Amino acid sequence: MRLFRSAAITTLAAVGMSSPVLAHHSFAMFDPGKVITLNGTVKEFRWVNPHVSLFVLADHAGAPELWAVELTSPGNLTRLGWSRRSLNPGDKIVVQVNPLRNGEKGGGFRKATLVASGQVLEARLIDIEKNGEK
Repeated sequence: MRLFRSAAITTLAAVGMSSPVLAHHSFAMFDPGKVITLNGTVKEFRWVNPHVSLFVLADHAGAPELWAVELTSPGNLTRLGWSRRSLNPGDKIVVQVNPLRNGEKGGGFRKATLVASGQVLEARLIDIEKNGEK
């Protein structure tokens, strides 16, 4: 009986602590109904948990602007064939994002095309969230 009670308490504690982790993975800040295409140069590609980040110096609205683009986790990207070297500073790219709802220069990654090779890289945050992969 003691073993059962101890296991039940441990399970409840683990479930209670997992709620904040799940809440962190909301993508409500991005507008899935809008897509913006940015033509630019990779400034930085951060292969870090919990989400990989891409910083693009884009020619948007006639002037260079720095855009922050959020991708999914390195683990999810690896399963999709990506690596930490998939994008490198200086790469010319065309990237599609779901923009931030607040109008700031950022968005959720949809896909990117490397201009030099024509290679297309895909990994949509919202689709991954809907499929239960976080």
